[in-house]
Amino acid sequence: MRARSLSVILLLPAIAASLIFVYGFIAWTGFASITGWNQIKPLHNFLPDFPLVGLDNYTSLMSTPRFWTNDVVNNAVFTVCFVTVSLVLGLVLAILLDQHILGESFFRNLFLLPMSLSFVVTGTVWAWIFNPNTGINQLLDPLGLGAIRDGLLGIGFLSPLWSVLDSLHVNILRTGLTADPRASLGAVVVAAVWQMSGFVMAMFLAGLRGIPDDVREAARVDGASELQIYRRILIPLLRPIMISVIVLLGYISLKIFDLVFVMTRGGPGISSDFPSILLFDSAFKGNLWARGAAIAMVMLIVSAILVVPYLRSQLRGERQS
Repeated sequence: MRARSLSVILLLPAIAASLIFVYGFIAWTGFASITGWNQIKPLHNFLPDFPLVGLDNYTSLMSTPRFWTNDVVNNAVFTVCFVTVSLVLGLVLAILLDQHILGESFFRNLFLLPMSLSFVVTGTVWAWIFNPNTGINQLLDPLGLGAIRDGLLGIGFLSPLWSVLDSLHVNILRTGLTADPRASLGAVVVAAVWQMSGFVMAMFLAGLRGIPDDVREAARVDGASELQIYRRILIPLLRPIMISVIVLLGYISLKIFDLVFVMTRGGPGISSDFPSILLFDSAFKGNLWARGAAIAMVMLIVSAILVVPYLRSQLRGERQS
């Protein structure tokens, strides 16, 4: 009893902080989203007026073309591409490292290195890479590789590669690229995958290393090839890890702001705009605080739809075990 009381006392500060700074602020944002709070008064009369307007901010938001037909679509496309490519690339890297190759520790740390960076740093680096005036293009001519670049551009069988690079707005080996403005969204996907694929690799590699060697040996005795072992036995056993990774990456993609803001500012125009960018513009540029709160609540609800069922299933599994 004494130990339990001590545990409760030690947890009280964390519980109080969560109630105030997490759930309290969520409640405050929810309240602000149903008001007409659209200005901050001078310092001597700081508290704003909060006329209740009900769901007007939400209905206005849903009828805004920028949000519904542009931002939501961009976020959905980014989420699908980011999660899919990160999963595939992370799984491939994990399988390669699972072969106990020479220098495994070096490559494992190398693949995990981008995760130690913030999205702000990642966005700055990749914005420099994609910039035709300061990126990789400028490294080729001083090295005397301009002729190689021009020669590669003329090789017919590489034309599909240049089409892919065009679609992703990647300026590697090319200058003066003019692509569809919406292709800037692809550049953000590339940067996000670069940062998070190492994390996915680590998760899958830990799962593969946690499978007993007896399972593999039994499959080999039955005549299964290495490809069949991974395809029919090992990868299906990684399903719980795969679900966890999908939920985590999906949550990151739904609330992403810093990477997009640093790389594109939502542009050109609003071609790579996200709900988080619209929230920033509404609240901190337009002083439309209630509108920004409504966007935040929509993002919270969508994230909760993804995360809460996963957490409930995890809790149910722990109770059953």
